[in-house]
Amino acid sequence: MAKKLAVVGAGPGLGRGVARAFDGAGFRIGLIARNAERLGGLASELRDAVALPADILDRDALTAALGEFGDVDALVYSPSPTGAITGAAETTVEAASAQLDLHVLGAVAAVGAVLPGMLARGSGTILLTTGASSAVPVPVLGNVGIAMAGLRNWAHALHVELAPKGVHVSTVTIATAIAAGGGAGDPDAIGARYFEQHERRNLAEVVVGDLDAVRRQFAPAR
Repeated sequence: MAKKLAVVGAGPGLGRGVARAFDGAGFRIGLIARNAERLGGLASELRDAVALPADILDRDALTAALGEFGDVDALVYSPSPTGAITGAAETTVEAASAQLDLHVLGAVAAVGAVLPGMLARGSGTILLTTGASSAVPVPVLGNVGIAMAGLRNWAHALHVELAPKGVHVSTVTIATAIAAGGGAGDPDAIGARYFEQHERRNLAEVVVGDLDAVRRQFAPAR
């Protein structure tokens, strides 16, 4: 029986690259996102994939989609940014809550849906996508950074807690623009990094791009 990967937040860029990498390794792919037409098109490009339309912000729908796909060997959580992005000083309760709802609470819901099966089998991989603002203060990403940092912290705690139980959890931190033909930022190149992390199961965090360059860009003037 083929191993299974669920991609929550499957889009035409990063999600497509991840799906292609695992599909090429013989996995059956479950694609979850809101846009049914786009999902169907992506599924048709793959060897063995199914489209499972669901809004990540609808926790019941998300859980139902994951349940329909069944027990998975790997989960990738990588929703595209949505909603208003605010600078640090302009961040409101509402703006912060919207990003936390998408990036953190959505991840908590997705992990909660697949983790019991992984623990029962004593194996599984959970890869949670973050951005540079998870590790570097980026003033223009005030509300996003709150969510990204929270997701990174939780993921690293899960890494420590679940490793002895056979479940590998890691963040994949994207610190570069995602674009076809963009070197390290090419979706297929990034997808290969996700698959590599699933195979190696050794790191709490994988960084795609250059976090030091981001730090230099946003370092306070002296």
